[in-house]
Amino acid sequence: MNDRAKRDILTLRLTVGFLGERAQYSWWSTSFFDSSAHLFLEPVFSRTSRLAQYHGILEAARRQHDEYLSVGCYHLFRLPEEVEHALHEMMQTDESGDFARLALQTKDAALDLLRTTAAGYSSTSDGPVLVGTVDEIGAPKALRLTAGVYLSAFIRDAKAFPYYVRE
Repeated sequence: MNDRAKRDILTLRLTVGFLGERAQYSWWSTSFFDSSAHLFLEPVFSRTSRLAQYHGILEAARRQHDEYLSVGCYHLFRLPEEVEHALHEMMQTDESGDFARLALQTKDAALDLLRTTAAGYSSTSDGPVLVGTVDEIGAPKALRLTAGVYLSAFIRDAKAFPYYVRE
């Protein structure tokens, strides 16, 4: 998987993570991307507060998805180990904070980013939604489908969990 695909996955992960938080659509009860989150994270994680935000939202979203999906499935918040390592590395070396800024947007800006990524794809399905195989995770079509499923669910005030399977 190339760096562009990893960056796109990370951007989508942070955007959905932000939208799933309590202040937006409340799919999980966290507030890691609230404007006040840095007040409690920085004293403990002074040099790595953005990474702490990332892992906090990752774990909350992962648990929610795992509750609805079968063991052995992959999803935006549980990817193959090598991809997870690469995404962690990207977050860890993101000194400019570009990824964090993407996630710390307004609800409308985050929805607009999902619309752009979805490129017109939408879904009326709730719950688990198969979007492809694990080998397709970083492909533009898979990202478009994944973004479209999340976007449609958020707009409809429903919950949908796009997932990938091994071939």
